[in-house]
Amino acid sequence: MTDDPEVLVGTDWLAARLNDPDLRILDASWHMPASGRDARAEHRAAHIPGARFFDIDAISDTRSALPHMAPTAEHFTAAVRALGIGDGQQVVIYDDSDVRSAARAWWTFRLMGIRRASVLDGGLAKWRAEGRPLDDAAPQIRDRHLTATRQPALVRDVTQVAEAAKLGAASIVDARAAARFRGEAPEPRSGLRSGHIPGSRNLPFGQLFAEDGTLLRPDQLRAAFQAAGVDLDRPVITTCGSGVTAAVLSLALARIGHRDNALYDGSWTEWGSFPDLNIATGDA
Repeated sequence: MTDDPEVLVGTDWLAARLNDPDLRILDASWHMPASGRDARAEHRAAHIPGARFFDIDAISDTRSALPHMAPTAEHFTAAVRALGIGDGQQVVIYDDSDVRSAARAWWTFRLMGIRRASVLDGGLAKWRAEGRPLDDAAPQIRDRHLTATRQPALVRDVTQVAEAAKLGAASIVDARAAARFRGEAPEPRSGLRSGHIPGSRNLPFGQLFAEDGTLLRPDQLRAAFQAAGVDLDRPVITTCGSGVTAAVLSLALARIGHRDNALYDGSWTEWGSFPDLNIATGDA
């Protein structure tokens, strides 16, 4: 693969820079509530040396009734400074999650105008499989100045998505499993209708990874979007259940150089809860 410190880096790239004083590693593992897994406890037990834990639920807009909505710039700045991250540093984010949650943390950094952040390709599973070092020690953290400036073009709210769906102003692509998209499987969160945003396309996020857990090559990613009916010459809005796996689509779009895309932060948890919003069922 070709390493890109603003999008995706490989395990060799990270291993060669573990002792770089301006490198910061984050474990952004997050698990669905029904999984029974404790991401923070797993991090304490074993993590890549020097890694700090990025809590997707805590570093969010806790005033919202919706799960892990994007934080304000002020909240993000305080939380990330507390992890010892400052201006000019390179951030590498990984996870050990079935939902590839590192992409959500990466998108949050990008939303805050911080470009020197990338996802570790293959995550902790690949790092561990290669026999690379793990640690259970808490790193020493020093406060650093951090400048965060929210980039509103990278996020969409429900009103903007409804308008885009009505006018056909963007390609809306949904990362949920096909059965949920078609409305054939119940949503994991209670009280939500089943189906999808009218006019949206379905590209389940798991289809973007190779058998070893690494992201597909850029040409394969482009082909996957096109096969799903996504027009890559137009603006794209990514969505999913609650904004986590939508970020996987956003990461893949960045990997192929697509710049005009935004993430619907409320995703189906918001859309599916409003009875006055139209829904569609069946295939795209």
